[in-house]
Amino acid sequence: MAVVEIALVPRAASDRIGPYADGILRVRVVRPPADGEANRAVIRLVAGALEVAPSSVRLLAGSRARRKRLGIEGMEQDELDRRLRSLPAD
Repeated sequence: MAVVEIALVPRAASDRIGPYADGILRVRVVRPPADGEANRAVIRLVAGALEVAPSSVRLLAGSRARRKRLGIEGMEQDELDRRLRSLPAD
């Protein structure tokens, strides 16, 4: 399982993913942090950007924080890093 650190901005103007810098992926979501809405939006966005099924993305830490750790099942860390580096810059 590959792991990525997320810096989340909830209640953003639009859903956006990136940039990936210094080992942290910045993610902005429109959804509020209430009732896990922002967490579900983060999982959907990250899965889409990495071209994996949302069911393979797991929230490992930070369910109630803006800093989160996600695990990507079925992916090696070097492959995850390669895909994140290829994301468009902000």
